[in-house]
Amino acid sequence: MSRPELRALRGWLGAAPAGRTMSDAEARVSLSGMSEQSWFAGGLVELAGRSVLLDLSTQLQSAIALAELDGVARRMLLLPSDVSPDHLAALVTAAAIDAVVSDDPARWAGSNIPTYTMLAEPQPSRPPADAAAATEWLMLTSGTSGVPKIVSHTLAGLSGAIVADTVAAGSPVWATFYDIRRYGGLQILLRAMIGGGSMVLSDPREEMVDWVARLNARGVTHISGTPTHWRKLLMSGAARGFAPRYVRLSGEIADQAILDALKQAFPAASVGHAYASTEAGVGFAVNDGLEGFPEAMLGGGRDGVDMKIEHGSLRIRSGRVATGYVGAKAALTDADGFVDTGDMIEVRNGRCYFAGRRGGIINIGGHKVHPEEIEAVINACPGVRMSRARAQRNPITGAIAAADVVLADGSQAGDHAAMRDGILTACRAALAPYKVPAILRFVPALAVTPAGKLARADA
Repeated sequence: MSRPELRALRGWLGAAPAGRTMSDAEARVSLSGMSEQSWFAGGLVELAGRSVLLDLSTQLQSAIALAELDGVARRMLLLPSDVSPDHLAALVTAAAIDAVVSDDPARWAGSNIPTYTMLAEPQPSRPPADAAAATEWLMLTSGTSGVPKIVSHTLAGLSGAIVADTVAAGSPVWATFYDIRRYGGLQILLRAMIGGGSMVLSDPREEMVDWVARLNARGVTHISGTPTHWRKLLMSGAARGFAPRYVRLSGEIADQAILDALKQAFPAASVGHAYASTEAGVGFAVNDGLEGFPEAMLGGGRDGVDMKIEHGSLRIRSGRVATGYVGAKAALTDADGFVDTGDMIEVRNGRCYFAGRRGGIINIGGHKVHPEEIEAVINACPGVRMSRARAQRNPITGAIAAADVVLADGSQAGDHAAMRDGILTACRAALAPYKVPAILRFVPALAVTPAGKLARADA
């Protein structure tokens, strides 16, 4: 029996209609022409069959390299810009890296690893559209202070949710707050490349007003980010005049407050939230405007995804799940192929609600509490844009609940007695007494991780 041809990422661009582009704040390239160009020239042959680390300073370079090396390299490790240099040696060893693509070759001068650079301008080239073998796509986990784990995917698994979707009409122009070198951002990049659209890449150095101006200039119709990303956009005032057709949230719990705020800000848009993780892949999307997801989604066979709740946490099994960890002894799935996501679920009245991360529980006076539960109540209060609940040390009880609150107008000075009373009244009505914040601070901003999530380091 003959093996079906493997379709490399560049194979999806071969029939790309004219006008599709990929851009960042500085440059723009034609997706339509990428199948007949190369930024590697002869170097692409030398990278065939190798384990390649992509250490590139821009997302645009990284995206181009992914398209060129998929189906050529044995494996590709995407290196996000925020990875500590102290972890590089361990990552190189774990992934058996034998080649580096970098725009800073001096950084690798003492490593004895062959280092390649990309051309400033592409040259005409006709690499094959089909791959000789499936390339491993290696990604790093986030949210850890130690050496991140390396998670292995295939393009087929990464794109499983994309090719199952109906391609949006009208050549969508995608954008994302995420870095495409992380799982959430990579999903959007692949949606643009495989789903027939264009892609606008973010730049962390760019002011929000400039970012939105660029989104408008590029005609962005579909955009994704974490709830924290979206709260920052709404606070900035830059959302006025921006009118996407589809707004997508992922990466954190999408509470009802942020879903309602986005529907108000973008009344003509479809507002949806998706569940995905680096290990579990894309689980599902919810587009009914409500937090959580219907209990009917649990079970098997829905879009090829099996989900269940075991010991309170969401477990997922599908063809989109990563193939395993690289260089680590930890098992990614259980004996039945399910990934334990670590996201705790509460089922109420036929709907499943995310309570928080199992590892994110805080101890308040001896009680285990999900900070997201407190935040959801505070975020729903009028005039509040976002909040962060935490445990505050206390000499009597050991710890008490505290919360930092960012107001919708960005103010933190002045008399907020009425606002404080309103928040505490809402908390007392919805929460157990030990969950009601004993300390409430109004702050101008909250720390955010490079992945766009609310930073939850201990205060």
